[in-house]
Amino acid sequence: MFTAAKYARSGDVNIAYQVVGDGPVDLVLVLGWVSHLKYVWELPAMADFLERLASFSRLILFDKRGCGMSDRVHPLPTLEQRMDDVRAVLDAVGSERATVFGISEGGVMSALFAATYPDRTAGLIINGSYASSLPRPGYPWACPWSATQEMYEAGLQRTRDTWGQIVDMGRGYAPSQAGNPEVAKWWATFTQMSASPGDAADLLAMNGLIDIRDVLPAIRVPTMIIHATGDKVAPIEAGRYLAEHIPDARLLELDSADHWPYFGDADLVLGEIEEFVTGVRTVRSPETMLATVLCTNVTQAGAHAVWLGDRQWNDLVQRHHDVVRHQLARYAGREIEAGPNGITAVFDGTARAIRCAIEIRDRLLELGLRIRAGVHAGECELGGGRPRGVALSVASAVMNAAKPGDVLVSGTVKDLVVGSGLEFAERGVREFPGVPGQWAVYAAGPEPQAVAVAAQPGVALSRREREVARLLSGGLSNREIAARLFVSERTVDNHVHHILDKLGFDSRVQVAGWLARNEHSS
Repeated sequence: MFTAAKYARSGDVNIAYQVVGDGPVDLVLVLGWVSHLKYVWELPAMADFLERLASFSRLILFDKRGCGMSDRVHPLPTLEQRMDDVRAVLDAVGSERATVFGISEGGVMSALFAATYPDRTAGLIINGSYASSLPRPGYPWACPWSATQEMYEAGLQRTRDTWGQIVDMGRGYAPSQAGNPEVAKWWATFTQMSASPGDAADLLAMNGLIDIRDVLPAIRVPTMIIHATGDKVAPIEAGRYLAEHIPDARLLELDSADHWPYFGDADLVLGEIEEFVTGVRTVRSPETMLATVLCTNVTQAGAHAVWLGDRQWNDLVQRHHDVVRHQLARYAGREIEAGPNGITAVFDGTARAIRCAIEIRDRLLELGLRIRAGVHAGECELGGGRPRGVALSVASAVMNAAKPGDVLVSGTVKDLVVGSGLEFAERGVREFPGVPGQWAVYAAGPEPQAVAVAAQPGVALSRREREVARLLSGGLSNREIAARLFVSERTVDNHVHHILDKLGFDSRVQVAGWLARNEHSS
């Protein structure tokens, strides 16, 4: 964890650093493009990664000049100046020799340090890096964003325009976390705290000038290259080039698309690093926690998407997420995954999880969305800072067994909230695919109340539209309605769109509520 920054002097520049752990070997971590010494700990997966490194080493972290908690400098520093900052930090902490571990652009800097100061480099580890980010004669393996001059210029402008905004993790640094909003939010704040938009673009431009191909044969320290085969930021060929041109380098290829090593491959990467640095590898017992897991699913989400079209459906999904996240914040739930069909969240209090699920169900009904929810409590393993394991599978299976509008809980959950005042109705015993044993399930809380929805004033449906609305409210799909009325499915699609537009509604649930109150009308 972050305690406080100390400062080393590199020339007339202050370099912020932190030392974590007291292991027998020194390990310097050189992060990529930008960094922030304190905020790097705010991402659970990365904090876990750093703690693991510190468990077998004296881990030395620092912010390069020009970013994070170190001095801002103009003009921005050269690679040689930044490399010299590593030496200044080692001097400040009294380290004579250290293994240098560089990630992404930090790998380039680390390689240059190892070649320049072999007497102070016990070993070199490079993850997801390259010899050059731009294509060069005899070196076609550019980073995708800089494959052509036009793409390079566009990438710099995009950095200036979108710096600090939430971006899609699936397109670059961590595709495995595309469904995890915590990572995208962390990265947005991390970038803002690390550098300004202009400085970030200038640093990126400086990285484009880097070419260390001629330096690689001069590296004479033990070296390990780690690279994901599907890396979307630095192609695997760039990692293989490093391994082929650094004498006796070892290459570890990961079956992953993540540029960052903090998630699915963390245990493998950390084990390899520990063995490389210390000569031994310890087997860590999995970290576990007792958690209550909530899974939700919007019923007939696909039909909603078809009826509303992309724009209206995406707007409704965003409103769904806003409602859910408001309730998660209210009941101290932690979002694990969110998609157009529902969410997965964990709680450290079982009763709060149930009450949150009931509240989400009732609030979403006001939007015309009916959900099914499943709740289960059990032991979860922590992987990459996120819970995983059987408890999540059981919660998902309980959800799938629920009827629309149900908050269904396992018998384990019911037993844990005795005396809470929550009400339950028996729903039988189930067997879930892939989960051993039989599971008693219960519906929690009162039945959802019908929500009054007001249509636009002065609206009347035609006789055919009212007929379609009745069948729609009865749960029939457009195809089933078409077969019942002996018309084409496209005709029914048009009727449904006209009904929703006339009434000013977003979903069939709202149509059903309106029809129930207006069935007496002609």
